[in-house]
Amino acid sequence: MKKAIILSIIVLFFTSCKPKKNKIATKKSPTTIAPISDKILEKTVIYEANIRQYSKEGSFAAFTKDIPQIKKLGVKIIWVMPIFPISETKRKATGGVFASTLKDEEARKKALGSYYAVSSFTKVNPEFGTLNDFRNLVKTAHSNGIYVILDWVPNHTGWDHEWIKTHPEFYTKGKDGKITYPLKEDGTSIGWDDVADLNYDSKGLRNEMFKDMTYWLENEGIDGFRCDVAGMVPTDFWQELIPKLRKKKAIFMLAEAWEPALLKDNLFDMCYAWDFHHLMNDMAQGKKHVADFNKYIEKTSKQYESNDILMNFVTNHDENSWNGTVKERMGDASEIMTVLTYMVKGMPLIYSGQEYDLDHRLKFFEKDFIGKTKGKTWDLLVKLGALKNNNIALNGGENAASYMRLTTNNKNILVFERIKDKDTLTFIGNFSDKKQKYMLRTLKSNTDYFSQKKIDFSTPKVLNAWEYLVLLR
Repeated sequence: MKKAIILSIIVLFFTSCKPKKNKIATKKSPTTIAPISDKILEKTVIYEANIRQYSKEGSFAAFTKDIPQIKKLGVKIIWVMPIFPISETKRKATGGVFASTLKDEEARKKALGSYYAVSSFTKVNPEFGTLNDFRNLVKTAHSNGIYVILDWVPNHTGWDHEWIKTHPEFYTKGKDGKITYPLKEDGTSIGWDDVADLNYDSKGLRNEMFKDMTYWLENEGIDGFRCDVAGMVPTDFWQELIPKLRKKKAIFMLAEAWEPALLKDNLFDMCYAWDFHHLMNDMAQGKKHVADFNKYIEKTSKQYESNDILMNFVTNHDENSWNGTVKERMGDASEIMTVLTYMVKGMPLIYSGQEYDLDHRLKFFEKDFIGKTKGKTWDLLVKLGALKNNNIALNGGENAASYMRLTTNNKNILVFERIKDKDTLTFIGNFSDKKQKYMLRTLKSNTDYFSQKKIDFSTPKVLNAWEYLVLLR
């Protein structure tokens, strides 16, 4: 990324010297933000914006009004779920059926389809507003010191996409010679029959995808992409594409994938910590324990390079809609697991509504909305965001703070330290549903970040079920 940043500064210098008649320059959304950099990524919280469900209006404008509030959570990157028009052909309704099969007209009208069944990569979904509304979202985010990345869908398109007619060679064909939906390796359906599978053997497809992504970088001022099911797209495409995108400007690239290979050689900046997410669910349900967490840390330290970034999360759009709310999956352990996503190496994610204690599964194919009552989770995320932004002991990325596990006499108590320069942060947590007593004489007196109380560890201590401490020194 560092080379890309230097190059982007040079490009910005020379493009600023061009005459105003340059078309690309006049189309660019105004920006008041510095190029994204490794230094910024060290301290970042990322926010996933579900525009459709974020508000009763379900619009860019309604979300844009709340960006100053989102800033209070320590957010530095907003990932906007797909903003593109959704195909009418094979549009999905609740229950996974095609909207066209519904006899009730009102039910068909409610069926808005999947964000990921894209009919055009260069237009915006009128459901959310206009292109100018989106430009205002980007401008407002930038003026608040927040970067914006678009959710990109490279693996497939909706069945209405113009390429279906103009470039059928861009798509995967079945044995019958017809375009097919995405298939598993054994040739059976994944279940995404509302989309058509793209075939990256086509050089033309690769060129068009680069062209469409470049449009958003150069004309609309976005700062990168979250790439849907990135592991299902050939790695050599990313090796070809991403360096060319980085020549345009400094960008942030997030892969919906876990594969370490996608983080190598200046490809993606961050991928998903899926194993960590599933581990937290299992720990909350008593299926796995502190020892399993320690094994996870050992495994990832070998799998990934020291400057790789993993996205840590207790929820996202898929988990909420299909697998349950945070409370459904994690119960009384919800708070300690949320805190843990900020304490370990990586970047914590906030999903729309999480900050407002979202207590229901958002509909995926229909309009829904989240409440906006600030409660315990809002206060917690504000404090965690400030800590992530300002305490270098939580740095993650190019120059991450170190991680060191400390041992106690209680297998249910997790203790580790993050250290960077002169700053030390110690996390202590009870990962059980019962009160636990422990000894930790190796620690000197420390101040708990949340209570601001000094704690002396020269005597045995007790933590209630799922209780935690975050100590600063």
